Amino acid sequence: MDAPMLAATRPDQPHTTTPHDATRRHNGNLPRHGPITSLHSAWMSRIELRDLAKSFGDLAIVDALSTDISSGSFVSVIGPSGCGKTTLLRVIAGLEPASSGRITVDGDSPRAARSHKRVAMVPQQPGLLPWRTVYENARLLLDVNRRANPPEALEPTPLLQEVGLGDFLNAYPHELSGGMQQRVALVRALTLGAPLLVMDEPFAALDEITRSEMRSILNRLVEGRSVTVLFVTHSLSEAVALSDRVLVSSPRPTSIVADIDIDLPRPRATDVEDDPRFVELCAVVRHALHQGMQP
Repeated sequence: MDAPMLAATRPDQPHTTTPHDATRRHNGNLPRHGPITSLHSAWMSRIELRDLAKSFGDLAIVDALSTDISSGSFVSVIGPSGCGKTTLLRVIAGLEPASSGRITVDGDSPRAARSHKRVAMVPQQPGLLPWRTVYENARLLLDVNRRANPPEALEPTPLLQEVGLGDFLNAYPHELSGGMQQRVALVRALTLGAPLLVMDEPFAALDEITRSEMRSILNRLVEGRSVTVLFVTHSLSEAVALSDRVLVSSPRPTSIVADIDIDLPRPRATDVEDDPRFVELCAVVRHALHQGMQP
């Protein structure tokens, strides 16, 4: 997590925000408790990459990559370990500068989009602050640089209830399972109402049962809402179950070796993995991945 976020509330500072306080001392940028269907953004993010390259010194990580990501789409990036997927995600999210080429998010630079809280990120590890409760962790991004909070930002309690954490608002991270912690991290990102959500293998550390549950929760929260999702994963089935497109990466330096449309109907059924077309698409992605790893 970014250093400014970690510094937002130190252990020696009193906890001044509770779910009840949020209702009494309503922040003008945050709607009061309401239905989750109010989760939306003023616009959806379109991402354009033109000859984007990234290197660290002489080590090339991303190789002259060009593609567009349509507004409101769910796009997964899958590739071999160490190929540069996370670095690509960080460049798009404005956390790393590109070495060359051009990238825009809604016509702005990634850094500008991030500074205006138009980009939200869910990292590999939840990154919850141990001295903040579930509720306080869920609103962490709203408590940092409050002047930049967008009008679409949400009071997190309804989202926490939607993901099954309504009874844990005052619990601390050490009292939660791994899956529960990751749900808090997801809500923390969604409270911004940002039009671009980037997710870096957020379910990789979870067991398969919890991982499947998190996929269903994610699909339910983003489908039909004005949000563009860029999702990095190593799981073929996860990529197909969640996405509208799957971008298959080569070994490092990253280049896109296949761009596969996922034509499964939306909203995605909870038993989508039993669909014969799902099995076919997993085979297509697997074949493209294996082909891309050939010298």
